Amino acid sequence: MSSDQGIDGIDPGVPPSGSGCVECEAAGGWWFHLRRCAQCGHIGCCDDSPSRHATAHYRETGHPVIQSYEPGEHWFWHFGTGELFTSGPELAPPTSHPADQPSPGPAGRVPADWARTLR
Repeated sequence: MSSDQGIDGIDPGVPPSGSGCVECEAAGGWWFHLRRCAQCGHIGCCDDSPSRHATAHYRETGHPVIQSYEPGEHWFWHFGTGELFTSGPELAPPTSHPADQPSPGPAGRVPADWARTLR
């Protein structure tokens, strides 16, 4: 993946939709890790999370590229090709959820036995 702004499925100027998974926040759910759609900024939960909203977003929209939304992680994943990229274009800030937001999260909604529920 190059750092050119013309990569299909990536719009570097679009900010993230928030600090947590859009659908989990709306439903009162929780997530393990967060992923950001590199095309529209949608924040969804990873495939180890109970609801897998990042993958559902890809299936619903066809937006093929996500970036980790975890502090210190900058990798991209292309759903269409199954490729992992360790670098790519700089996306609009913020580039992760707040550092004080726990993973799994959000605070107060994660069940005590959360590790048993991971996929």
